[in-house]
Amino acid sequence: MRVLSVFGTRPEAIKMAPIVLELNKREGIESFVAVTGQHRQMLDQVLKIFNITPDVDLNIFASGQSLTDIAVKSLRGLEDVMKELRPDLLLVQGDTSTVFAAALSAFYHGVEIGHVEAGLRSGNLYSPYPEEANRKLTGVLANYHFAPTQANRENLLREGYDDRTIFVTGNTVIDALKYVAREDYTFEEELLNHLDYSGRKVVLLTCHRRENLGAPMSHIFTGVKRALDEHPEMDVVFPMHLNPAVRQLAQEVFQDHPRVLRIDPLDYLPFSNLMMRANFVVTDSGGIQEEAPYFGKPVLVVREETERWEGVEAGTAKLVGTQEEEVYRAISELLDSEQSYRSMAQAINPYGDGHAAQRIVDIILAQKGIEG
Repeated sequence: MRVLSVFGTRPEAIKMAPIVLELNKREGIESFVAVTGQHRQMLDQVLKIFNITPDVDLNIFASGQSLTDIAVKSLRGLEDVMKELRPDLLLVQGDTSTVFAAALSAFYHGVEIGHVEAGLRSGNLYSPYPEEANRKLTGVLANYHFAPTQANRENLLREGYDDRTIFVTGNTVIDALKYVAREDYTFEEELLNHLDYSGRKVVLLTCHRRENLGAPMSHIFTGVKRALDEHPEMDVVFPMHLNPAVRQLAQEVFQDHPRVLRIDPLDYLPFSNLMMRANFVVTDSGGIQEEAPYFGKPVLVVREETERWEGVEAGTAKLVGTQEEEVYRAISELLDSEQSYRSMAQAINPYGDGHAAQRIVDIILAQKGIEG
């Protein structure tokens, strides 16, 4: 059985890597990897960590590329890949433009599709944009839906998908974290080695989403700064996105605040190990909402919607919104109330046990009647 895994961004690579490693172990499967290079440098970093060498690299990345550019280049490049490799199954993960383009290409070539991390829904087609549309469109084309949680499965059932095609597996992001997290990790960014993670309250901040650019992001940063000014025990580490708009806003709000460490984006390996050491996380990221609970770290989600309600319902995450006052209050509560902090830190992680990749490959083989 020929299985083609396609991904193009760092988050996809992180979550697909455990599956690729598992596919390579199994008899009865011939595994191929194609990357679009929707992200370039960040993607390559993850491939190196997991020692994965793509069979095909479309290398579509161009500075300033539009969503149309990504979709068109991916479709054209995958046309030849599908014809040459003739896969029996395509595996894609999540909700990027690469994911939808790859699924559409497989559909055009009569190739079955397995959608990893299926069933996430925010309920707003335009937030996150374009991810909510990408994952819904991919779901329409998919033959197998690998849902991380029971809630994701229920989302798919409400939309009319056949229960026999939906499989609850856990999230492969937990598999990946087990692979990279190390107590004895040393950072290349020397300043990170000298932070007092046990004696002070080190808060990890990430903020980059399109829908937060402008006033929402300014409000978020101002709320963080207010909490910082009122809590001398608090330090902030902010790996800043390369987007100039993000960096300019950060400079305007934080200026040269002595307890805000603004650094360049971190590779997956150091970022995961920083998250493990932080006190809690303030983020508008999707994946971090799943990752931080593995380390017992509370997550304050600075967005208006989330597609990862399991964390909110389990108590590992809190949907704060983007208003300055709400951001300030949520941070202050975790700093001031040991009970509030402990209730989030000790909540049960709803995203899995680190064996999702094994389950997904087992399901694929069982569906095809192959022993492996």
